[in-house]
Amino acid sequence: MFIHNKQHKGQTFMSTVNTIGFIGVGVMGEPICRHLATKSGARVMAYDRDNAPLERLAEHGVITATLTEIAEQADIIFMSLPSGEIVQDVIRGNGGAGLLALCRSGQLIVDLSTSPVELSRQLSADLANVGISFADSPVMRTRAAAEAGTLAVPVGADDAVFARIEPLLRTFAADVVHVGGIGAGQVVKILNNMVLYETVLALAEARAIGIRAGVDPERLFAAMSVGSADSFALRNHGMKAIAPQNFPEKAFPVVYAKKDLQYAVGLAEQVGVNATGAKNLIACFDQAIAAGHGDKYAPAISLVFEGQ
Repeated sequence: MFIHNKQHKGQTFMSTVNTIGFIGVGVMGEPICRHLATKSGARVMAYDRDNAPLERLAEHGVITATLTEIAEQADIIFMSLPSGEIVQDVIRGNGGAGLLALCRSGQLIVDLSTSPVELSRQLSADLANVGISFADSPVMRTRAAAEAGTLAVPVGADDAVFARIEPLLRTFAADVVHVGGIGAGQVVKILNNMVLYETVLALAEARAIGIRAGVDPERLFAAMSVGSADSFALRNHGMKAIAPQNFPEKAFPVVYAKKDLQYAVGLAEQVGVNATGAKNLIACFDQAIAAGHGDKYAPAISLVFEGQ
């Protein structure tokens, strides 16, 4: 049983969690679930369509379960899913098979996925109508950070929910920031990825230009890293993927990055901003997908310039 006492604005919050449910143990979800199982002190139940990660997690005490069993037994349910569409399907379900119908009043659902802002707000409102709390807490950083337990998590939730989930988030995240109410976590994550991958596009262009101008890409990026172009994207996506042209599958792929950028453009349109950089990046993602690179690590947009 996980018990946490935390002083916040003169009040003491105690979070008692006997059972944690986890839905979606893919690229990011598997290591996150493992950290919860090994550090929270709570019983962890997990569901996924793929048995392989569930078998690996069983070695760390995670119990394979159905959605119904998780809804019946878990105090807090985490979701780590590929898209907002799938998040919506898991919560609303078909014919009463979603968490909205299966869960009970007093439970809490934490969405670690990247979902459209308005969808998070709509789902939160629907769940609140039946007494279920919700937080949007999409994770940032890489698979390596998920493995190391050093993710960053912007959280959209009210103060009481944030106080309840923060210690659990810190089992797999080095940085946890309460950024506002429902939807705020998604705003931060979507814009983070927009800025990140617009920078990745600039790095891909820089490599293509630099190598044709006679400069080795590894030396190019090493020199840029001590200049004003230094960034997380340069040191990770640039040096580790774009410079050596190393784009493995089973990492964050082009198709996922495109989805996040589509969310960013949709959000921009809702608030009246013409996000030209993001639109240009989506066109580049489309080129990479058309060339057969959709399942490769997202910096594979660099390959678009190699064939020009």
